[in-house]
Amino acid sequence: MTDSPESDSSPLLEAKEFDESSVFTPEALLENARRQKDLPERSVPDICVLDPDGDIVRHLTAAGAARKDDAWPGYHTDLYRFKRNGVEFGIVGCAVGASFAVLVAEQLFAAGCRFLVSVTSSGQIVPKDDPPYFVLIERALRDEGTSHHYDTPSRYATLRDELLAPVEAACESVSRPVYTGATWTTDAPFRETETAIQRAESEDILAVEMEAAALYTFAAVREQPVVCFAHVTNQMGQTEEDFEKGEADGTRDALEVIDAAATAWQSWFEQ
Repeated sequence: MTDSPESDSSPLLEAKEFDESSVFTPEALLENARRQKDLPERSVPDICVLDPDGDIVRHLTAAGAARKDDAWPGYHTDLYRFKRNGVEFGIVGCAVGASFAVLVAEQLFAAGCRFLVSVTSSGQIVPKDDPPYFVLIERALRDEGTSHHYDTPSRYATLRDELLAPVEAACESVSRPVYTGATWTTDAPFRETETAIQRAESEDILAVEMEAAALYTFAAVREQPVVCFAHVTNQMGQTEEDFEKGEADGTRDALEVIDAAATAWQSWFEQ
């Protein structure tokens, strides 16, 4: 039997009705998780953090500065709570990649989150400095799959305009440099070919990471505030001292960036 021509087409852009509600919802998942695990309903902190590498979570827990939230009903993750300057944060570690990051983001906002910050390791494309440093991601190339389930095709997903200036201003106090620019979001880190890198360079993309395009598309569709940072720590394994984040695996610097974003959001929200 010969396959029809349609059988060879990619389903990624097919059967998408972007205004249609999903049958499966994060609220239903959380409700059933609470029922199965006999958990109380408890809101997460207003400000939550995604820590794909898990270094921030490991550092905070080792220092006794974060405690596991036993009421968090996520099936795949643990939520920890910690305080900075009197502000309570929730943090989820090791949610790597676009689909996992958005899966967790959906659950966090359904559980009461009001602002989400993601700080992810990334590879340098167009150099701005010697690693490690940060990029406040203004726009992210949608070279992953998750964002295309949320919104119509476009080349980039972008940070909300009204958040850009206050976050930029707040990051001026961070110890490590924070540059504003574009990143390339990919699902396949081990397919970062010379051709793909050259394309990214031609568009003045500063770094490659795995979550931002999906998180920004989710944020736009769900009308939720999300800010993504790329922690540029490596040149994709091309040097002997790659992937070094600095003191405490870069946690001190990352927490400063998170503090800055939180301060900016609080100021923006109050206005």
